Amino acid sequence: MAGGGAKVASHGAFQGESPLDYALPLIILQICLVVVVTRGLAYLLRPLRQPRVIAEIIGGILLGPSALGRSTKFLNAVFPAHSMTVLDTLANLGLLFFLFLVGLELDLNAIRRTGKKALAISLSGIAVPFVIGIGTSFAFRATVPGLDESPRGPFLVFMGVALSITAFPVLARILTELKLLTTDLGRMAMSAAAVDDVTAWILLALAIALSGSGSPIISLWVLLTAVGFIVAVFVLLRPLLAWMARRCPEGEPIKEVYIVATLAIVLAAGFVTDVIGIHALFGAFIVGIVVPKDGPFANALIEKVEELISGLFLPLYFVSSGLKTNVATIKGAKSWGLLVLVILNACVGKIGGAVATCLLVKIPAREAITIGFLMNTKGLVELVVLNIGRDRKVLNDEAFAIMVLMALFTTFITTPIVMAVYKPARPSSSVPYKRRTVDGEDDEHSGGDLRMLACFHGSRNIPTLLNLVELSRGTRGRHHLVMYAMHLVELTERSSAISMVHRARRNGMPFFSVTSSERTTMEVAFEAFQQLSPVRVRPMTAISVLDTIHRDVIDSAAAKRAAIIIVPYHKALQHDGTFRSLGSAYHAMNRRVLREAPCSVAILVDRGLGGHSHVSAKNVAFSVAVLFFGGADDREALAYAMRMAEHPGVAVTMARLQPNRPLLDEADSAAADEAAVEAFKARAAAVDDGSMKFEEREGGTKEDVVEAIGSLSKCNVFVVGRMPPTAPLVENPEELGPVGSYLVSPEFKTAASVLVIKRYDPATNPKSMRFDPKVRPQVATDEDMIDEEMGSGSGSAMVVPASPSPSELA
Repeated sequence: MAGGGAKVASHGAFQGESPLDYALPLIILQICLVVVVTRGLAYLLRPLRQPRVIAEIIGGILLGPSALGRSTKFLNAVFPAHSMTVLDTLANLGLLFFLFLVGLELDLNAIRRTGKKALAISLSGIAVPFVIGIGTSFAFRATVPGLDESPRGPFLVFMGVALSITAFPVLARILTELKLLTTDLGRMAMSAAAVDDVTAWILLALAIALSGSGSPIISLWVLLTAVGFIVAVFVLLRPLLAWMARRCPEGEPIKEVYIVATLAIVLAAGFVTDVIGIHALFGAFIVGIVVPKDGPFANALIEKVEELISGLFLPLYFVSSGLKTNVATIKGAKSWGLLVLVILNACVGKIGGAVATCLLVKIPAREAITIGFLMNTKGLVELVVLNIGRDRKVLNDEAFAIMVLMALFTTFITTPIVMAVYKPARPSSSVPYKRRTVDGEDDEHSGGDLRMLACFHGSRNIPTLLNLVELSRGTRGRHHLVMYAMHLVELTERSSAISMVHRARRNGMPFFSVTSSERTTMEVAFEAFQQLSPVRVRPMTAISVLDTIHRDVIDSAAAKRAAIIIVPYHKALQHDGTFRSLGSAYHAMNRRVLREAPCSVAILVDRGLGGHSHVSAKNVAFSVAVLFFGGADDREALAYAMRMAEHPGVAVTMARLQPNRPLLDEADSAAADEAAVEAFKARAAAVDDGSMKFEEREGGTKEDVVEAIGSLSKCNVFVVGRMPPTAPLVENPEELGPVGSYLVSPEFKTAASVLVIKRYDPATNPKSMRFDPKVRPQVATDEDMIDEEMGSGSGSAMVVPASPSPSELA
């Protein structure tokens, strides 16, 4: 390096200097290359539904001497030996803060509440592979040259820890990807993995203490000092962090001084544990554990740290590991046979121990095997163990490469094997799923309650949703409304998403519990609404990637036997009255729900119905306009509006327009249309206050329809069918259909919210047939053409319906 390695930045290529001879431009190039390679591999592996850690491990190996690094020209130019100190320092700094985030994810209170079954699975999943790992170490020492010179005791412990680890964050990602996180099986696997994670760190600390070059007395001092440090953190540091968390109330910005102080404490703790001799990572991990999990403080810490660490610095650690992994060192039949032996022993120990315990505690065999493979997931923690072992001269290059390939293989096979093994049975219910539409209240077999699954993305949707439910609650004695309010939360690659999973399932239930000590604004809003209204509210949370979150909506609707699903429009209202798209993923989610739902579906276009707060029942004074052309969707919309008309504060106007397009089964549909219209007229005639009005309008041309809609623009809510028999009023109508798309277009000026309803019909919902075995043959409809233009993309997630509670089946 020019200048004897003293310079950080070059004077530039025009001065005749190579930027790659200087530390700063070289590390910038290395970071960019690492990000491009790992993210590219993650994209390529997405169809296989592999966690990102797989792409990062493979990317590190490809950039190392096993692949691209075989070219000495490439290795000396991009990853020269003199740059490794800077690279390893940044990688370990990123790892230190990442382990702090992992500590933030672990809730000691939740671990203490771990059930006996999960605790037994965890202990057997640690003990059995640990013993087998010790046995495997003897084969290692006999086969791999040079290992007989490494210290025997530390090597035995390192091998035991390496085979017994379960990667907690990676397991959470896999469970979420497979839609297993909210199931009993997923909850048990997560609880056992959390205990495994803590136990593995304790064992690793023991291994590091034993691997010192001093006498056993020094190792004992290291262990005792480490215990003293942990006690000091819990006794002295935990109250300080709790004090800072209390001074950060919900809804107020977090003071920067508290964030900086906490991050400085993380670094200081890392320094102390490094001085003790058990690695700086332990200090950061312990600080993360003692940070209070309730309130906004922990979330603020995650938001400040995770993007930079997880996105840029952490992948450097995988490349640092990959540069030390040389597959070429595995030579000869004995070495490759040893790799196979290690993989078999790792699988037999971890899977066998977990499966045997599961069978002993009466878990069915299929679920037991699934839990076993899930517990065999490795990941970052495995690489941490192996890198520490290599740095301490416990593992040589060949043993290190064998163990890295073992970790890669065992993690890679988890997702496909779990998908093949675990075929969840649908929960049987003593109450049949008969009522799938709003239109059917008078059917004696449909049941009295109307069950609604109402979805929302955030708190800004709640006032409109609650006001709509207030209008829809009905007043007739046996027709109660049960609302399942589902918060749709996008699961990202970030660690804070896993933290959200833990908070949403704090009590080990699929949906958040009203007894939780952590009260969110949304929970309080729904609980207050339930106390002031006869509507029964059941809050729920769906946390998933957007590509498959429609599965959570659909399966929850089936499990709860909902008659209608309400999903928010994929565009948000702006201050100027126009709509801004939330993204194509939200649009695709709505279309998939429309195509696959086991019941009717309504799309709610939120223009601020009732303002920014819930309107109490006695203050309700809303007007509703129903546009009726005919057809199944319009009849469903009319049935919903007639339910609204039961509310004393709601006035409903029905505008009947003549269809200008033919209907399938026109004779049957015309008769059903007339019956629905006559039912509305009869109800309107029986109302003395004039709150129900019927109007006959011209609808033969587009201009007639636009004029009729314009005359009703001062209402509060439009209720329309999705696919009425009329020509589109705008070019390229969206999923809202020919009329609904016009109601949200810039050409139509109104402050009214819009509810666009699609009636359930298995003949036109081909993918909903899995919920209804008695269906008519599929027929083609106009909406199929729209759907095909938008693209189907239904996803390939495993479907696991949420089990209804006994009280919900009552």
